[in-house]
Amino acid sequence: MRITTTIPQHNLRAVPSAAIAVERAGYDGITTLENQHDPFMPLGVAAINTERVELATGIAISFLRSPMSVANLTWDLCEASGGRFVLGLGTQIKAHNEKRFSAPWSPPAPRMREYVGALRAIWRSWKYGERLNFQGEHYQFTLMIPNFVPEGSGLKLPAVTLAAVGPAMLKLSGEVADGVRLHPFCTRKYLTETVMPCLEAGLRKSERLRQNFEISGGGFIATGVTDEAVAAATEWARYRVAFYGSTPAYWPVLETHGAGDLGRKLNRMTKEGKWDKLSAEVPDDILQLFAAIGRHDQIASQIEKRFGGLADTVLASTSSQITADLPSDLIVDIQRIETPFSNFETESKI
Repeated sequence: MRITTTIPQHNLRAVPSAAIAVERAGYDGITTLENQHDPFMPLGVAAINTERVELATGIAISFLRSPMSVANLTWDLCEASGGRFVLGLGTQIKAHNEKRFSAPWSPPAPRMREYVGALRAIWRSWKYGERLNFQGEHYQFTLMIPNFVPEGSGLKLPAVTLAAVGPAMLKLSGEVADGVRLHPFCTRKYLTETVMPCLEAGLRKSERLRQNFEISGGGFIATGVTDEAVAAATEWARYRVAFYGSTPAYWPVLETHGAGDLGRKLNRMTKEGKWDKLSAEVPDDILQLFAAIGRHDQIASQIEKRFGGLADTVLASTSSQITADLPSDLIVDIQRIETPFSNFETESKI
């Protein structure tokens, strides 16, 4: 199993030392988020200060950016890192696209299919000199002259992974992406009953192997050296479960456990401004569905129980403001957990 963590994103000057520390600790990768800060810039700094760790956006919001812009960012980060960058994309919900980013909204799965296709068409035109002629409903790219083709060192085409919660985006991920980035608001039952059948249907349609497709995330990890530290991490996770549970887009996960009423109650509370009271509505039995919980000497077995056989990569931290402090021997124990994923095979894409 692979394990990644976050780095500070609020201050680029803090990135070099943080990225070096992550690599020295033995983590497999660094993941950046698009919440308060841009997800790409810190990875540019990390790329030139590390040698081994994977660097990934987890995720960058797609529809507020042109595929051409993202193609350039990805190309440059791949070159700077020697091919260690992985592009993670997500759609965000309609309200944020329209009201926060002033970006037009349309059914996300068909548009994301085009987005990924456009990216690969652009990269192939740069790497192989193929004529750029991508014609879609949402995106059209037909002009590429030598002056705008970036230099390349012959690296493999970048891997693209997609954030997915519902069946349509999950199936699309299996069909067109190199991996899926599951939301931490996810349970093992939802993984087994909804996520895996959809991904497998997509993989069958694209005739690709599971070993070349990465499943990342799908839950929280709440751990620490002491019981007190675990309790603090657990309460942080409890609030995140309450926060996400208040959003209708995530209610299918609760419905899987017959807890849809909890989501609707949380939603009402947010509309009443009761943000500070959300956590109290999430009982321990619900929280434990979403998180692996335990001290450092317990958490490897809990991670295997919670994620084993399903997820290939887990996130030690899901917040750029909270640094994971896992000791190196624990990271090694987690990495010993067997998973199906082997490597990305990006050159076989149509």
